[in-house]
Amino acid sequence: MKLVLFAGSLRKDSLNKKLVAATQKLLPTSVEATVVDIKTLNIPLYDGDVEVEGIPEGVQLLATLIQGAQGVVISSPEYNGSISSPLKNTIDWLSRLKPVPLEQKPVLLLAASPGGLGGVRGLLHGKVPLEVVGSYVYPQTFGLAKAHEAFTAEGTFVDSKNAERIKALTAAFVQYCQKLS
Repeated sequence: MKLVLFAGSLRKDSLNKKLVAATQKLLPTSVEATVVDIKTLNIPLYDGDVEVEGIPEGVQLLATLIQGAQGVVISSPEYNGSISSPLKNTIDWLSRLKPVPLEQKPVLLLAASPGGLGGVRGLLHGKVPLEVVGSYVYPQTFGLAKAHEAFTAEGTFVDSKNAERIKALTAAFVQYCQKLS
C-alpha cells in the first residue's frame, strides 16, 4: 500500500507539515509513505498562459507520485475559514492533467491550527474542489486544535490521545483504500 502525504502549506515551520510528519510515523507498517513538501515543487499560481507553455515540472512530479499511490493524505491550514491557497492552487494545477491524478483517488483530510477548532472549517471547504475533480474524500477528518502546543521537539504528539486517534483514523483509511483498489 502506497500513500502520498503533503501539507497544503508552504511555511517552513508549518504546523500542518508537523502533523504530516507525525502521521507518517504512526501509519500501519504495511504502508509505504512518500511525504512531499509542495514548496519544493515550485508550483506557480495557476495561469492559463503558463499552462499553454506546458504543465510545470513540480506539478508533473506530484501527479506521478499520486498516480502511483493508492491514497493521499493532506493536512492543510485554514485560511480565513476556508481552504489554503497553496492547496487550492495545487488541486487546480493537478486538475489540468488528463487523466486527473486525483480522480477516483481516496483522500484523507487533516488540519492543524493554533486555534480551538483545529482547522476543521477549512476541511469542509477543502472537500469541494477534491470532490469536483473526482476524488473519494474519506468522510472522517482530523483537526488538531492548539497545534502549536501539540508536538514534542522530536515531532511526536505530546498527548497520546492524538496519536491514538491518528493511528485509528489512518488504519481505517488504509482499509478504505484497499477496498477501492
